Amino acid sequence: MFKPHVTVACLVQAEGELLVVEEQINGRATWNQPAGHLEADETLLAAAQRELFEETGIASSMDYFLGVQQWIAPDNTPFVRFLFGLDLAEKQVTTPQDSDIDCCWWLPPAQILAADNLRSPLVAESVRLWQQGARYPLHLINPFNWPIHEGARHTDA
Repeated sequence: MFKPHVTVACLVQAEGELLVVEEQINGRATWNQPAGHLEADETLLAAAQRELFEETGIASSMDYFLGVQQWIAPDNTPFVRFLFGLDLAEKQVTTPQDSDIDCCWWLPPAQILAADNLRSPLVAESVRLWQQGARYPLHLINPFNWPIHEGARHTDA
């Protein structure tokens, strides 16, 4: 049965620089946007906000939606990645809550695009999408008839 990994990612911009998280993958330091898997009983928007906080310590709502990326990793793992954007007035100090994240960096987009240590090609593609200027309203990915019950993670988008 085909079951792609559903993930979310956050492209965070402040003062013309973008936020990346650094983590060790197979003994190598790699850069990624704050990102991770959608969890049960979680909306896509709530997942993005949770991942942003867990990986950077920044508690913030997303400003816009950038798009969906479908990708098959070199090991044949299929991914469907929902990309959100956040524009901060100024760079914030980061305090990763997730022990898998070594540190965070604020970097110029060109440095990210030229890097040879990106977690996946989706990192650079996300920067390119952001540079193209398209920004979509968050209501494009609103949950439909989402159950609201104790323990559910619900965010009004």
